[in-house]
Amino acid sequence: MNVSEMFGSMVFNDHVMREMLPKKVYQSLQDTMVEGKALDEDAADIVAAAMKEWAVSKGATHFTHWFQPMTGITAEKHDSFLTVDKTGCVIMDFSGKELTRGEPDASSFPSGGLRATFEARGYTAWDPTSYAFIKDDTLCIPTAFCSYTGQILDKKTPLLRSMDAISREAVRALSLFGKKVKRVNATIGAEQEYFLIDKKDFSRRLDLRLTGRTLIGAPAAKGQEMEDHYFGSIRGRVKAFMADLDEELWKLGITAKTEHNEVAPCQHEMAPIFDNANKATDANQLTMEMMKKVADRHGFACLLHEKPFEGINGSGKHNNWALSTDEGENLLDPGKTPKDNAQFMLFLTAVIRAVDDYQDLLRISVASAGNDHRLGANEAPPAIGSIFVGDELDAVIESIIEGTPFKGRSSSSRLDIGTSVLPKLARDNSDRNRTSPFAFTGNKFEFRMPGSSFNIACTNVMLNTAVADALKAFCDELEGASDFNASLNALIKRELKAHRRILFNGNGYSREWEEEAEKRGLSNYKRTPDALVHYCDEKNVALFKRHNVYTKEEMESRLEISLDEYQKAIHIEAVTMSEMLRRQILPSALRFTSSLASSVQVKGRIGVAANADKNLCAEASALCDELFVKIDELDECVAKGPQQTEKAAFYAADKIIPAMENARRICDRLECIVDKSYWPVPTYSEILFYV
Repeated sequence: MNVSEMFGSMVFNDHVMREMLPKKVYQSLQDTMVEGKALDEDAADIVAAAMKEWAVSKGATHFTHWFQPMTGITAEKHDSFLTVDKTGCVIMDFSGKELTRGEPDASSFPSGGLRATFEARGYTAWDPTSYAFIKDDTLCIPTAFCSYTGQILDKKTPLLRSMDAISREAVRALSLFGKKVKRVNATIGAEQEYFLIDKKDFSRRLDLRLTGRTLIGAPAAKGQEMEDHYFGSIRGRVKAFMADLDEELWKLGITAKTEHNEVAPCQHEMAPIFDNANKATDANQLTMEMMKKVADRHGFACLLHEKPFEGINGSGKHNNWALSTDEGENLLDPGKTPKDNAQFMLFLTAVIRAVDDYQDLLRISVASAGNDHRLGANEAPPAIGSIFVGDELDAVIESIIEGTPFKGRSSSSRLDIGTSVLPKLARDNSDRNRTSPFAFTGNKFEFRMPGSSFNIACTNVMLNTAVADALKAFCDELEGASDFNASLNALIKRELKAHRRILFNGNGYSREWEEEAEKRGLSNYKRTPDALVHYCDEKNVALFKRHNVYTKEEMESRLEISLDEYQKAIHIEAVTMSEMLRRQILPSALRFTSSLASSVQVKGRIGVAANADKNLCAEASALCDELFVKIDELDECVAKGPQQTEKAAFYAADKIIPAMENARRICDRLECIVDKSYWPVPTYSEILFYV
């Protein structure tokens, strides 16, 4: 296997474009990709012809506009290259119009009220900043998706807008330091956690098939307490899956770099190399899809739910975020000179202000029924927003705020930005804090709250726009300053002092931090509906309007979609649980009690004591009776649910989830006493410790 030849072999990338496009068309396309200039119709036709020729040479017969609707997954409508010429002959053709615009039916995608069912027309528009690729003999063209009236119906469009916003304001900020760059990109490295379980076990669990997680299940005798799975030797079957996955991803130009066993049994992680936010988001969507496909080939089922198994760690997706210029400069690298220090501190201060001012939006960006099981559960960050900067950088910030000498490892002088050199901050200048939701790790920030199944576009829309807003405010103030250094010093000191409350280096799991966070006025939305209702707060609507990312109507539609998605997820879980309990668990447990009762009768007839049989039968029968009541209560609870979306979401959180938990407790107690041969579904010990 020649990796260098394989890598990107199924991607219409820059190398292919250089070879296949006329120089003038190639340059025109580069201007479109880098500067957002429109591509004229003639050039689009030439690009389309080259793209078709390349795709057909790779075995493609169809093309699709590959887009990301509000479902959170990707969507495709396939058309063949086949057409008929004037003589009736079949030819393979692909026009610039077909490349740049498609027209899928928009009525069946979530729109949050933006579109009525009868208003079906929607458009997909080519995104030339993300390369086309071939998947399953189909040329996939990354596109944005909007309604007939131009309202956005996807996750890519707001991400692209937020990238433009942060680039615009970051370029302004860099110009204050005499730097001229064309573009600044938010770059992302998305670490993807997942579970692999045997496909046979998956197929026998209705809850896993319909909801992605186990709704019932007693703990196995062994879980993760021995800490022997994390970074442990990768079993051969899993290693074969990982090797196959790497090849599939490399062909698609996805830089799969790191793979290892995670903390929980059957849990693993894959991490790519950084790319700009748009490409990284596309790549992560493809990665999740490929994980499921490759797993199936190897007899596995890949679980991307945030909490597939109760009692062991769930799965997240760490969103590593940085800012880089088109010339490759990392703006979150502290640097070695006073000028670099000042620039770094301005950008660092902007991030701190952004996370503090819009901590609610960052929480909203990771809100889901699945992720609620994970956040704050001693396996992931709490729902409280905070920033970890490490002890040395924290001391730098404290020195600036207080105007006192810095007492760090490499300096004892006062730190006046732009006139004194900051201590050199190594990438690992402090210990890692795995309990922090937003941690500075030397030259980037690691946002650890997103769930494993998430489309990371939403998180990065929030983050990009909030940081862009802080930079805009800073530039508006500094561009007119008569004494730049003095104004910069004053601004950084003022802003760090104003937003000091968001910085926390301690244990995010502790009760003391929860109490301290409340005193500081930090938000702590533990449940998805509690967070979502703040999405359209006035300050948030104003933020996105200022930067042309969302209109108020588009935000209201997303709020409606998110609340509806939450309550539907809980509803599906409740109905699935009820079906499993009524049609599988209860009948099996009753057969077990009947067997015990028969045993008691037989032993009684021959004068043999049957105390164990009697006691076990009585205990199991009592639990069956109790479970029967809890199932009825669950069904009644589901039936009484309100129809209005927001009320339905809160009702699901307040009523349905507790009813499910009550039923599960009884079921899991039954599992521990019912004969294994009677139990109708694979148990945790079977699923998590497959042979």
